[in-house]
Amino acid sequence: MENKEEDVRLGANKYSERQAIGTAVQSDKDYTEPPPVPPFEAGELMSWSFYRAGIAEFMATFLFLYITILTVMGVSKSEPKCSTVGIQGIAWAFVGMIFALVYCTAGISGGHINPAVTFGLFLERKLSLTREVFYVVMQCLGARDSHVPLLAPLPIGFAVFLVHLATIPITGFSAAAS
Repeated sequence: MENKEEDVRLGANKYSERQAIGTAVQSDKDYTEPPPVPPFEAGELMSWSFYRAGIAEFMATFLFLYITILTVMGVSKSEPKCSTVGIQGIAWAFVGMIFALVYCTAGISGGHINPAVTFGLFLERKLSLTREVFYVVMQCLGARDSHVPLLAPLPIGFAVFLVHLATIPITGFSAAAS
């Protein structure tokens, strides 16, 4: 009985009371950061992968907004609310579409789907200005063709961007897939 109490005391004192959390604690990385991307790369404009990535961003943004907005419209237009997917179905539509589209486009363009994610990666110097502007244009065109107002993704994306700025340094968690 005495040994158990001693083990509990040691376990409780094993760690200091003020232990930092988040990514700042991780000192030994198991990977190396790639070098920063130059701000402008003229060679990108001549590569097929550049345009293929833009097409992937266009299609992903188009499909994401088209399917999710139709889900919301289906719930709001229906008279008997029990015959629709409801609020939980809307949430599953959003999560399922993000999951599927990021999975499908991550190897092609990085699976950004959101101008705020693209802008954040540009600020981190993971994307060139050429690629960042092209992605944002293609994402806005995808939003426009899905019959969502042209600039609607920008305030939503900016809000997500601000949430990421506030929470990633604290928790190390990102709600985005990038």
